[in-house]
Amino acid sequence: MATFLNEPSHTFNEYLLIPGYSSSKCIPANVSLKTPLVKFNKGEEAAISLNIPLVSAIMQSVSGDKLAVALATEGGVSFIYGSQSVSDEAEMVKRAKNFKAGFVTSDSNLKPTNTLSEVVALAEKTGHNTMAVTENGEPNGKLLGVVTSRDYRVSRMSPDLQVSEFMTPLDKLITAPEGTSLKVANDIIWDHKLNSLPIVDEKGNLCYFVFRKDYSSHKQNPTELLDSQKRYVVGAGINTRDYSERVPALVEAGADVLCIDSSEGFSEWQKLTIDWIRSKYGDSVKVGAGNVVDAEGFRFLADCGADFIKVGIGGGSICITRETKGIGRGQATALIEVCAERDKYFEETGVYIPVCSDGGIVYDHHITLALAMGADFVMLGRYFARFDESPSNKVSLNGTYYKEYWGEGSARARNWQRYDLGGDRKLSFEEGVDSYVPYAGSLKDNVAVSLSKVRSTMCNCGALTIPELQKKAKLTLVSATSIIEGGAHDVIQKDQSPSVK
Repeated sequence: MATFLNEPSHTFNEYLLIPGYSSSKCIPANVSLKTPLVKFNKGEEAAISLNIPLVSAIMQSVSGDKLAVALATEGGVSFIYGSQSVSDEAEMVKRAKNFKAGFVTSDSNLKPTNTLSEVVALAEKTGHNTMAVTENGEPNGKLLGVVTSRDYRVSRMSPDLQVSEFMTPLDKLITAPEGTSLKVANDIIWDHKLNSLPIVDEKGNLCYFVFRKDYSSHKQNPTELLDSQKRYVVGAGINTRDYSERVPALVEAGADVLCIDSSEGFSEWQKLTIDWIRSKYGDSVKVGAGNVVDAEGFRFLADCGADFIKVGIGGGSICITRETKGIGRGQATALIEVCAERDKYFEETGVYIPVCSDGGIVYDHHITLALAMGADFVMLGRYFARFDESPSNKVSLNGTYYKEYWGEGSARARNWQRYDLGGDRKLSFEEGVDSYVPYAGSLKDNVAVSLSKVRSTMCNCGALTIPELQKKAKLTLVSATSIIEGGAHDVIQKDQSPSVK
């Protein structure tokens, strides 16, 4: 006979936090949102930690290389979508890893025989004004000079003029030898009032550039998430079908962490995928798994060797799995049970496996609720799809701007690889919809506002860290009536348009 869980499952919107005692030290400026991304042993630190508890969903309409850079700048991680060719995903990872590395591989390169018109076209294509001139036009060719926007004036020069006629030649450049530390490179930049410093090897080949703007960027973004080489930390999605081809390509491209993209993770397919990764790379390649909604599912993936485990089925704004298949669970209930099992597993084994809450986040305060319920970080799709940096198109509908947003289970995504049921390479039916979300501007501005709310609520609970919040939090279920009571009610609100003074 079937097992019946008679207690209803609940969503985030059915809970509220009860304030706790907050000392004078409990101010938002003192709150740390640092949280582990991958598993670690008791008494040790995680190999990778987030500076903010936000990661982006493995979706075509959410996580490209631009969003990966923007989110890592704020301290989170983007998981570049895997429902594309292996080479295209690897190239996205490379672009994100090389975007700002302290030591940057040149992506704008010229030969001395190129023309001014080709220089202008390259600048428009890459958006970069510093272009290396090498013998063969390759990023690691013999350096002959540099072209910047100060070297030419389009209105006064012939479009056919060759680069060799107006570039700044090598003998007028200040360079540094390969092996120069980033600190020394930045000192040279500041001492000589440079915008960029080429790093060359003993044969005169270009290795990297170091840019003044990158130093300034780091000072302006103290929580940015960097690897040991000062490059952005970047994640990537994989599936349980072509992992033997995709994983090596992503590792070579520089991906710091992988995550299996699947509609349901309590499956031997995920075990086979993780087993293959461990046999080839040991523990050096970090891989998350999921999704699950109960303790049994968590325990299975923990025993498989997952580095973090995602929780949530059917709670995404574009997901219709519950409607089409009748499986899933209220996100709050699923998260509470899985996190309790995570803590039990930690007590038994001494291994802490971070939990990611994936789906069900509608309002900013739901992020805080998820953390209080035990999540180490949250994965967001709709939230990030709204921003300039997401890969989807911005469209105008009746005078209002929106961004396109579609599910990986939709016909548009055609991501059959995430459904681990064997059979034909096709979607038999849709589990996601194609939609629009209101355009919201830049990631940076919106994340700052969302996290200010999280920090403020944590202070109300007397907590300055996420583990402290999880220890001190008091949560209460609310009735339908009290949900109504929580919003503006029994008043006529004034017009909030900009014309009102």
